[in-house]
Amino acid sequence: MSKLEKAKGFKKSKPGTYLSIGTTLFGTLGVIKQVKRGKAESDKLLLLDAVISAAAIATGIALLVRELRRLGDDDVLAG
Repeated sequence: MSKLEKAKGFKKSKPGTYLSIGTTLFGTLGVIKQVKRGKAESDKLLLLDAVISAAAIATGIALLVRELRRLGDDDVLAG
């Protein structure tokens, strides 16, 4: 199996999904900074952008959790 095939398989594995969740959650740090800056500057447009970004992160996490559950359902021994 080539390295590329292994990498593609890792993306659909449980550890790969956990890694994706972690990196997506890491994006929340940028959103938090953006909210603080928007509040400090009283910039409503910046705050709106932060809220939309937070919604995108929440949606991404929900999709990854759903994928993680599907991977768990594929387990033959989990009756």
